[in-house]
Amino acid sequence: MDTLVRTAPTSVPTALRKLYFLRFGFATVWAALLFATADTLAALLVIYPLFDVACAVIDLRSARANARPARGLYVNIALSTLTGIGLAVAATSGIPAVLRVWGAWAITAGVVQLLVGAARRHLGGQWAMIASGAISTLAGASFYAQAGTDDASLTGLAGYAFLGGVFFLVSALRLGRTREV
Repeated sequence: MDTLVRTAPTSVPTALRKLYFLRFGFATVWAALLFATADTLAALLVIYPLFDVACAVIDLRSARANARPARGLYVNIALSTLTGIGLAVAATSGIPAVLRVWGAWAITAGVVQLLVGAARRHLGGQWAMIASGAISTLAGASFYAQAGTDDASLTGLAGYAFLGGVFFLVSALRLGRTREV
């Protein structure tokens, strides 16, 4: 007897949960590497927004497959791509330039994350994304301001990345609880 085994399409919460776990792991490793190398690895700086682009593309595919709005994801892809390029250029100019680019990205991407999280709140687990977006916006302003000081340093980016990763972890765990209920 031949039977056709059909797999159900991955639901949005399941896909987001997996993606959020991945983002937590990446942010944790990235933050540890940046903290350990302090101000010496320019390539590491560029990797972070490019990873964000890859995650947004994965998220976009899931959203389109499930007929969900994805406008904010397109904006995020554009912002993160431009940031990767901007960081590659800024890294040749020094820490203040890097902080200005990173700060501008954190502000704009934070606003986008807040809006996407608010639009997805019906999925559950999105309060952490909303909070993360708001905190990213504030942190970005702080990085931008720090660029004008004599003690400008990249070590704060490690804490920023790790905290962002924790918010993704919280959302992933909340999405899992929402699914089980």
